[in-house]
Amino acid sequence: MTEPPAKPARRATPRPVVPRAERRLIGIPVSPGIAIGPVFGAAEAPAPVIRHKISAADTQAETARLEAAILQSRKQLMKLRARLGNLPEDSQAEIAPMLDAYLQMIGPSRLVRGARRRIGETLVSAETAVLDETDSICSAILAMPADDDAAGLRRRADEVREVGRRLVRNLTQTPFRSFSALPQGAVLLCESLRPADAALLDPSRLAGVATDEGGSDGHTAIMLRALGVPAVLGVAGLGQAALPGETVIIDGVAGTVIVNPTAETLADARRAVTAFARAQQKLALLRRLPAITTDDQVIELQANLEIPAELPLIAQAGAAGIGLLRSEFLFMNRETLPQEDEQTETYRSVIEAMAGDPVTIRVLDWGGEKDIEALQSEGVVPEVTDDNPALGLRGIRLLLRETALFETQLAAILRASVAGPTRVLLPMVTTVGEVRHAREIYERVARRLRRRGEKLPETLPPLGIMIETPGAALSADALALEADFFAIGTNDLTMYTLAVDRGESDVAALYDPLHPAVLRLVQFAAEAALRLRMPVSVCGEMAANPKLLPLLLGLGLRSFSMNASAVPRVKQAVRAADIDECVRFARRVMEQSDPARIKEMVLGQP
Repeated sequence: MTEPPAKPARRATPRPVVPRAERRLIGIPVSPGIAIGPVFGAAEAPAPVIRHKISAADTQAETARLEAAILQSRKQLMKLRARLGNLPEDSQAEIAPMLDAYLQMIGPSRLVRGARRRIGETLVSAETAVLDETDSICSAILAMPADDDAAGLRRRADEVREVGRRLVRNLTQTPFRSFSALPQGAVLLCESLRPADAALLDPSRLAGVATDEGGSDGHTAIMLRALGVPAVLGVAGLGQAALPGETVIIDGVAGTVIVNPTAETLADARRAVTAFARAQQKLALLRRLPAITTDDQVIELQANLEIPAELPLIAQAGAAGIGLLRSEFLFMNRETLPQEDEQTETYRSVIEAMAGDPVTIRVLDWGGEKDIEALQSEGVVPEVTDDNPALGLRGIRLLLRETALFETQLAAILRASVAGPTRVLLPMVTTVGEVRHAREIYERVARRLRRRGEKLPETLPPLGIMIETPGAALSADALALEADFFAIGTNDLTMYTLAVDRGESDVAALYDPLHPAVLRLVQFAAEAALRLRMPVSVCGEMAANPKLLPLLLGLGLRSFSMNASAVPRVKQAVRAADIDECVRFARRVMEQSDPARIKEMVLGQP
């Protein structure tokens, strides 16, 4: 008996592939531009770290492991620095100083010394020691008073975390993320992108970047802007929204990420690419055009400088000088204070790079930053800071007490000032006596330099003051008789006027530079300077907002200093403004007492 022939197997009918629906996500725009391309994911394996104790007999072996990780990290960073030659020149100028800072922290830094000490004193593994010391340093940095440099504090903490992360990955032999398989024209989507990762990106191959984590003021954001790559960071839910190979649109202006766009959305995005390119060309043309109103009033637009790496961005923006050079970068991440010669060379290099445009150097504005280790190690400031450092020993108060520190910096600025137009700015001034005392020291330093044969300008650089407290603004008429110029720091002025720390989430909504009290203080300070025909500028965030320009022009201000990226759009607003109309508008605004009404008038927001 034979079995019946088997029936042929029925072929499974393939299920039709249903395209996933379009999904739109919102993040933080950090680098302008529109990117369209397939998703490329670059995941990073987490380093398997378990904090654990060791025996006293193992301390030598753990210390040896730490030293090997330090050596390996240094080699990696040197190799990464050597790769910068493949990037655009402006990008190299942005990224190289950051890598140099990493190399410095891999050396005899507080992080390395602290990790070594923890291994021996607390009997923990090398990984545990690095993690604990990193957390300790970052907590100290982020506990500092933010004032007008909260972004700078976050960047410094990120630098420490990045070096600690690198040491831990090398200790655990965990591989780093690779971008070698990134296809041409792809959009990189990942959980986070660290500055060292960004240094590996090739902008000629990459269309855009989006991440789950990150913000607009970190090193990664700065570097993506320098690379010219459209980017949106801090996109919640991004990791679950897109699959490799799916089409995605990155809008680095609006801060949107569109996954699986419809044909209509895709067509809109392609038109947006063309429109953005035209707008960028228009803004680029402004670089060579003067900042002049429709009724021929010349307006001075300058840039703030936090670190020398931002110099290429200032040149690209077409700023007419540096209105605020924060000199604190010279004192950070080091064990000893910078000497006069080192400071001189740094200031001279910046002044020379500006090629005749003026540079305003603000002397050290220590605001209770206990993390400036050099100030502590040399006994300049106590290790235990004031309970409320924003109201304690800071700015000019510290410099007038520690005159050797002040005189060294003034000597360096004076020596460097022969390279081009320079101004000296005093921070946190509140009394006439402080200005007089500072000028006595300033002129004494100049006399000493001339006696020792140093070449100085025939006329000393102007000595100006920051107006950043209500006390300074209300006594501006008296201060104007002692200072050579004013720089109104609207960030601190707002904070001190309204008693609001914008870094505190519970009260951040109360931080309002358009509050009538703040505007009246700005007006009072500006009028005091204008009565004596003395230069006065705004160097806070108000200067960077084109919508506030008509109001500030109407209050009589003609000089503004801002982040470099804001210069083209503010210049565009300048060239559309009419001073008479601005004056009438400012008069109407200053008649208001309701902050909401002022915001509606100025920003067009109810």
